[in-house]
Amino acid sequence: MIIAARRTPIGTRGRALAGLDVGELSAVAVRAALADAEAVTGTAVEVADVLLGNCMGPGGNPARVAALAAGLGSHVPAATIDRQCGSGLAAVLDAVAAIRGGDERPRVAGGVESASTAPVRSIRGVPYSRAPFAPRGFPDPDMTRAAEDLAAHDGITRHRQDEHAARSHARARAALSAGRFDAELVTLAGLASDDAIGGAESLLHRLSPLYPAGTVTAGNSTRIGDGAAALVVAPAGAGPGLAVRAGAVIGCDPALPGIGAAPAIIAALHSAGTTRAAVTAFEIVEAFAAQSLAVLHRLGIAEDDPRVCADGGALALGHPWGASGAVALVRLFSRLVRSGAPAGTIGVAAASVGGGMGIAVVVEVVQ
Repeated sequence: MIIAARRTPIGTRGRALAGLDVGELSAVAVRAALADAEAVTGTAVEVADVLLGNCMGPGGNPARVAALAAGLGSHVPAATIDRQCGSGLAAVLDAVAAIRGGDERPRVAGGVESASTAPVRSIRGVPYSRAPFAPRGFPDPDMTRAAEDLAAHDGITRHRQDEHAARSHARARAALSAGRFDAELVTLAGLASDDAIGGAESLLHRLSPLYPAGTVTAGNSTRIGDGAAALVVAPAGAGPGLAVRAGAVIGCDPALPGIGAAPAIIAALHSAGTTRAAVTAFEIVEAFAAQSLAVLHRLGIAEDDPRVCADGGALALGHPWGASGAVALVRLFSRLVRSGAPAGTIGVAAASVGGGMGIAVVVEVVQ
């Protein structure tokens, strides 16, 4: 179960957090989550492992760097997990699996991304922006192209995408004003809140499509960000928090990777023995409005359903790739545990993943 959850603000690439590397970003979140866990348990948390998702970092096991920088001591091991945009959720599921496997010591799990300090890669001296998600002979669109293709495939108009993005920003602004992010955030480099909130809304109706005759624009897409999130995963009974009921990872058509969250959610809910109607809170990573709308359509959930990203999603908060899945779980922790939701309340965090995959986690409030 998850007994503590904290994150840094998400800083848009090149802005307030641009001077911090993945170790510096994640160490702050790790320390804050552990401090919260110790307040819950009333004793020091003896960490068995640190598992962090990361996509585009420098290599060299950023989770180990974060563990040492957080002051956990050289005896605490660490591992870095890359499942692209699902990496943060994958790290939590790995921590849960280790505890269920018999080693009941607590773990720190989460994710981190510093898009601002991500290295430039090259093959034989030729730079490239990302590694392939699929081998030759398979579709391998970049994420913006994939969102545009999905919008065309599902007939999602520019107007619907703009409305969805504007709604995400409006919800985030309301949450920010009401202080609903305060308890989960750790101020870092002078940044106290996610700096993309509201930034795109005023541009929604005057930005040109990113592809000729297309519908996906910078206004109805997320902003790439820097940030980290950390959660303390402990055995059942360690304290109040979120029990992890089930998780699922699935594959889907690499030509339309944006739909992956939908079948992953369906599989995870089936494994948990519950239904979409029973879920009180969804946090589904919004990489693009078109992608988010396509996922909701496949789940049979209304575009404006107040259960989904109630305080705004990645369209408003930003998208630090390897951290975003963990950010979704931190948001669920705030929406359910910090808000005092009754025991038994169900939440779902999910993400679609480049290359044609999806990942989802079902959690339940435990008092």
